Amino acid sequence: MTHKTLAMVVLIAAVAAPVGAQQYVYPAKGQSPQQQKNDEAACYQWAVQQTGFDPAKPPPVAAPPTTATGTAPGAGVRGAARGAVVGEIVADDASAGAKVGAVAARGQSRRQNAAAQQQAGAANSQMQANFAQARGACLTGRGYTVK
Repeated sequence: MTHKTLAMVVLIAAVAAPVGAQQYVYPAKGQSPQQQKNDEAACYQWAVQQTGFDPAKPPPVAAPPTTATGTAPGAGVRGAARGAVVGEIVADDASAGAKVGAVAARGQSRRQNAAAQQQAGAANSQMQANFAQARGACLTGRGYTVK
């Protein structure tokens, strides 16, 4: 895993942590601990039904296939081929064009992979926030204060 990829994963985890933080539930109408436990379980299930998201079973984050350098397989080869064509046409030097094309394509591939990971993390954070909001609404409706 490259340093940039590792940094991106750490950043996503740090951003997602506050969203998935525990909610505090206070029995505002004197509900017994057993009643609170039952209500919390029922509201958890209701929130899963409403949002389609279960925090106990989050969807796997599908990472795009990458090489050891964090690029999509074949990105450098495709970039080299395009660069060779351009280099031959523009400067009559296919070799230099291939080198530049390969480097540019790998850089673009890394940026695209990082963006895809960031979008997946943001989507997961949004699902967690929606779940927490639904669970909180259910518990509030049952006479609890939720923070």
